[in-house]
Amino acid sequence: MTGAVVLGPMLAIVLVVLVALGAVVLWLGELGSGRTVVIAAVRAVVQLAAVSFVIAAILRSGWWTALFVLLMFTVAAVTSARRVGVPRRLPWIALAIASGVAPVLALILGSGVMPLKPLAVVPIAGIVIGGAMSATSQAARRALDELRIRHGEYEAALALGLLRRAAALEICRPSAGQALIPALDQTRTVGLVTLPGAYVGVLLGGASPVQAGVTQVLVLIGLLAAESVAVLVVVQFVAAGLVARD
Repeated sequence: MTGAVVLGPMLAIVLVVLVALGAVVLWLGELGSGRTVVIAAVRAVVQLAAVSFVIAAILRSGWWTALFVLLMFTVAAVTSARRVGVPRRLPWIALAIASGVAPVLALILGSGVMPLKPLAVVPIAGIVIGGAMSATSQAARRALDELRIRHGEYEAALALGLLRRAAALEICRPSAGQALIPALDQTRTVGLVTLPGAYVGVLLGGASPVQAGVTQVLVLIGLLAAESVAVLVVVQFVAAGLVARD
C-alpha cells in the first residue's frame, strides 16, 4: 500500500533507537524512570501483535466485535482507576467514562453517518474510549490533588456555610477542567499542526482527502464531546466523595 510503513530490519532498528532515546532522556533529565518507556514500548508491540492476529476473526462477527469493544472499555476503566490511584472506586470511574462514550457512539453509529460494520465500529469505539479514559484520569487526578493541597480552603468554605459537595467543586472544578486542553488544542490546530491518525488511516485506506477530512472532523468533535461529559461526571463524583483515594 502506498504510504504504508516498510517492514524490515531497518524498522526494528528505528523502533529500538526511538525507545532508547525516550528512556535516556527521562533518565538523564531525572523526569522519571527510563524503564517505564521501555516497558510501555514492549507492551505496545506485544499487544498490537496479538490484536493483529485476532482482529481478522473479530471483524467477521458482530458479536465478537461487541465483545472486543467491551474488552477495550474494561481495560480503559481499570487503567484509569489505577492511574488515578482509586482501584477500589473502579465502578464510578467506569461510569464516568461510559457517560461520555455511550451517547457519542450511539449518536454516531445510530444516525448512520458511520456504517454499523465491525470495520468501522472498532476504530471509532477505540478512539472515543481512549480519549474519555485519558480525560477522566487527568481530571480525577487534578481534582483529588487540588482537594489535598488546598484542604485549608476547603475547610474555610465549609466554615462559611457551603455544603461539602459545593465546597469541593469550588476547589477542584477549575483545575479538573484543564484535562480538556489536549482535546481542545488538537481540534483547534488540526490540519495546521498535525494530521491525526483517523485522517491518515482513511487516506491510506484509499479514500479521498475530502472523505478523510470529514471522518477526522467527526472523530475530533466526537472526542471533544465524550471527554467533556466524562470530565464533568468524574468531577461531580470527586466532589460527592464517590471517587476518593483510600
